[in-house]
Amino acid sequence: MQTMAIDVRNLSKTFVLHHHQEVRYQVLRDFNLQVARGECVVLKGVSGSGKSTLLKSLFGNYLCEQGEIIYHFDNQQIDLLSAPDFQKLNLRAHYVNYVSQFLRVVPRVATLDIVKEPLLAAGVEVDVAIDAAQRLLTTLNIPEHLWALSPLTFSGGEQQRVNIARGFIRPSPFLLLDEPTASLDSVNRRVVIELINAAKQQGSAIVGIFHDEEVRDCVADRVVDFAPVLVQTGELSA
Repeated sequence: MQTMAIDVRNLSKTFVLHHHQEVRYQVLRDFNLQVARGECVVLKGVSGSGKSTLLKSLFGNYLCEQGEIIYHFDNQQIDLLSAPDFQKLNLRAHYVNYVSQFLRVVPRVATLDIVKEPLLAAGVEVDVAIDAAQRLLTTLNIPEHLWALSPLTFSGGEQQRVNIARGFIRPSPFLLLDEPTASLDSVNRRVVIELINAAKQQGSAIVGIFHDEEVRDCVADRVVDFAPVLVQTGELSA
């Protein structure tokens, strides 16, 4: 039997439009999800059905008004919704890797420095972190002459590969992936598939969004279909 890693119970998330007479949109309602170690669960559904909202809630970027998000790791468990801030920060810093759709970095920082930073933050020696970053950038086909440049000068596909390198460089028990292959060509999509499957073999619990059916078929152990909730309360002004 696989070991439980993430347990989402009765999760509800509502957005309030403060500039439109406090109209409220409920995007998630009593949502449940369990993810085991070494399992990749893919979220499938139309735009606006709540997939990215769930990922951001799992990372703690969004607060939810109801439910539990329980992470199991190191013989302990933490409910992300009720845990004190220092536990949430520790969880995000050391246990959960999140690859978003867009690269967000400090301008003028070199690509190599951006990719190695998660290892340095985890206490890895500088030489080891540099070597790991160089190998991963090579695997993701980022030319060496670009490593000293800011990735903000790169193409969209190159930026996303830097984003992926940063997200995968530190082995993690939990991986959250929001369209990591959207801007990639077929060669680099295959590289990312291999990285995801290697993470599964290492025991990572993965929740991801992949609109590319080929990628989805190659990485998904289970697909969860999202149906839009979007319960509106209140009235928009005419």
